Amino acid sequence: MTRAALLRVPIFPLGGALLFPRAQLPLHIFEPRYRAMVRDALASDRLIAMVQPKPVVADPAGTPRADRNDPPPVFEIGCIGRIAACNELDDGRFNIVLEGLSRFRIAREAEVDTLYRQVDADRSGFDDGTEPEPLGLAQRAEIEREARRYADALGYRVDWTAVSNLDDEMLVNGIAQVAPLDISSKQALLEAGDLAVRADLLVQFLQFQRMSPGGADGPETLQ
Repeated sequence: MTRAALLRVPIFPLGGALLFPRAQLPLHIFEPRYRAMVRDALASDRLIAMVQPKPVVADPAGTPRADRNDPPPVFEIGCIGRIAACNELDDGRFNIVLEGLSRFRIAREAEVDTLYRQVDADRSGFDDGTEPEPLGLAQRAEIEREARRYADALGYRVDWTAVSNLDDEMLVNGIAQVAPLDISSKQALLEAGDLAVRADLLVQFLQFQRMSPGGADGPETLQ
């Protein structure tokens, strides 16, 4: 991989916030370093890459294993987005909408003097330029069925007529974005090789969270 094949992008590490190609992600930007990131992106190519921070691992004594002098570790795979809409508030905060372009793997973190972190992104190996093959009818039905069970168990109000009108990619990726899954599960969904694999994983994660102890349908909630 040559340096010319890499793309330098700023990263916004945010746990639980997934961006997929052809999907949108609204963000409220309030920290000074990320305000600077948005301003710089608007003045150049409008690109911002979303990544998730890795969960902090504690040693046996309970002390988090993190060097305060090093930036928090992030997962290697994220998604590059372009600012599709932006509203700057009077106090300098931003409301923006990112439109997903392509997933990437971090080739290296760049040494920069900006307040925010930047990486050299390798987009090879991700076939995100075309829309995926549609799901089979049975798999589509399973996604809708499990999403309804999950939403009902958690007491969510959902316009199921609108959901049924979504195409397969919007349905699967939309649920992956909004479902309150743990960071590792969200990362697995982002990294899934194709839409069918992501759909299967999503069903498994929704079922596990719903049926686990303490979950909406778990043993601890049964009367």
